[in-house]
Amino acid sequence: MGNLVWHEYARYVSITASAYAVWASFFALFYRKFFWDFVGGILRDPGGLQPSASASIFITLIVKAPVIPIINMVVALFVLAVENPLPLLKDMSIRRSLILRVVLLVFQSFLSILFYQGTNAAIWSIVAIICYLRAIALGEKIEEAKANRGKGGRA
Repeated sequence: MGNLVWHEYARYVSITASAYAVWASFFALFYRKFFWDFVGGILRDPGGLQPSASASIFITLIVKAPVIPIINMVVALFVLAVENPLPLLKDMSIRRSLILRVVLLVFQSFLSILFYQGTNAAIWSIVAIICYLRAIALGEKIEEAKANRGKGGRA
């Protein structure tokens, strides 16, 4: 049996989490709900759980104007562009940076956890972060495929 290549496993988890984050962000445009509204909320008899006044900024950025889901969608699409490289990014060193991937996934998980539909994407983004950190700790590097240079895109 071979060794587990942590950055490849993390890449697959990250692609899955980012695709889910794009879907969740799109879904959050239509069904807007702040996930953490139950923290400090007030339970009223006619009306159910009302979020606390301290959550008003999140209610504004998620429910009234879906700014956070849109930003999350942009971040998740950029993560997908780095993980499954666009031809534009294929030759750039940005694609080989594990630290950049961790930072992008931290932003993605933070933004995803704020709205209701993105909680699973946030959990899987955290799993990908842990796997990337393990790859960095083991000293793994993404090597540039010099033998394939210039052969992509043509059959």
